[in-house]
Amino acid sequence: MAAVTAVGLSKHFGEVRAVDDLNIEIADGEFFSMLGPSGSGKTTVLRMVAGFERPTNGSVLLGDQDVTALPAHRRDVNTVFQDYAIFPHMDVLANVEYGLRVKKVDRKERRRRAEEALAAVRLEGFGRRRPTQLSGGQRQRVALARALVNRPKVLLLDEPLGALDLKLRREMQLELKQIQRDVGITFVFVTHDQEEALSMSDRVAVFRDGRVEQVASPVELYESPASSFVAGFVGTSNRIGGDAARRLLGMPGEYAVRPERLRVVAAGESVESGEVALPGRVREVVYLGPITHAIVELDDGPSLTVSRPNTGHASEPPLAASDRPVAVVLHRDSLIALSEVTEETEETA
Repeated sequence: MAAVTAVGLSKHFGEVRAVDDLNIEIADGEFFSMLGPSGSGKTTVLRMVAGFERPTNGSVLLGDQDVTALPAHRRDVNTVFQDYAIFPHMDVLANVEYGLRVKKVDRKERRRRAEEALAAVRLEGFGRRRPTQLSGGQRQRVALARALVNRPKVLLLDEPLGALDLKLRREMQLELKQIQRDVGITFVFVTHDQEEALSMSDRVAVFRDGRVEQVASPVELYESPASSFVAGFVGTSNRIGGDAARRLLGMPGEYAVRPERLRVVAAGESVESGEVALPGRVREVVYLGPITHAIVELDDGPSLTVSRPNTGHASEPPLAASDRPVAVVLHRDSLIALSEVTEETEETA
C-alpha cells in the first residue's frame, strides 16, 4: 500500500496554478524527494499533504484514508522545517518530549520515547543541553528527533538542510538517509538541491511550474532524463539539437550529453569507432579541486562543457590550452535523446 497518494491534486492562488493536476504515489518506507526550482510547486504539495493548505481540487490519501478534509493535527504525519523551530528556553530533552506532553502521554513513557528518539539521531547524552550549546547539525537532529518521537507514518521535510554550510550539509545527507533506514518510516523530502536529492532518495520527482516532469530513481533521472528541462536541471548537461545536431551528429532531433562523457583531444587526433570528433577551441578552464571543467566553443556549433577528474595535473594539455584548436570527442552511445524523431522533426532539423 502507498504511504501517500495524490489524486488530481491542484492548488490555485488566484490566477496562479501553484500545483496543477498532480497524480503521484509514494511507497511505504520510501525516501521520496520532490526536487525543483523555487516556485515549482513542491513545497505547496508538502503543505497540502501536511494539512497546512487545502487543495483547490483533488485529494490526499495517507495509506487508504482520505485525509483531504482533515486538519493538520489529525493527520499521522510530522514536519521538519528549515528553521528547526526549536524552543530556545527548553533543553534538548524537553524539546523532544514536547509533542508527547501535548498529547498527555505520561511522564515515564515520554522520557523513554524521547531518549529513544535521541538515540535514533545519535544524540545520546545531549538531553540536558540547551539549543544554544549545539551546532547547526545537532539542532537539525533535535528537530528530527522531535518529529520522530510521535512515531508518524510519514515524515515531511521541507529543505531541512538549507541553513547548514556545505560540508555539514553533505555530512547530514548521509546521516539523514541512515536514520531513515534505521527507523523505517516514509520520508518525503523537499529540496532545490539536486545533489541532496540524488544522494539520499529512492525516487525523485522533478517539478516544473506546478507539474511533475519525471519521477524516477536517481540513476534513471541522471542517465535517462525524460525532457530537456530535467537534463538541464539534474546535473550539468550539454544539449545539441536542431541544425547543430544534423550538422555535427548527422541526425535530427535534440540530444543531451553529460560533461564527464566527453573528452578533449588535440586537433586532428584520430578517434575510435563510434566516436565523433567536434573541432573547436578551449575558451575557459575552471578548476574545481577534484574536477576541472573546460568550456570548448565548437567551430560549427554550440559551446560544450567537458569535465575530467584531476587524477593527474589539472594543467595538463590540451585541457588547459586556452584558445588552442582542439576537438571534443563523444561516443554516440553517450547521447541522450530528448525528443522522438518524427517526420516533422526531420523537416525542421
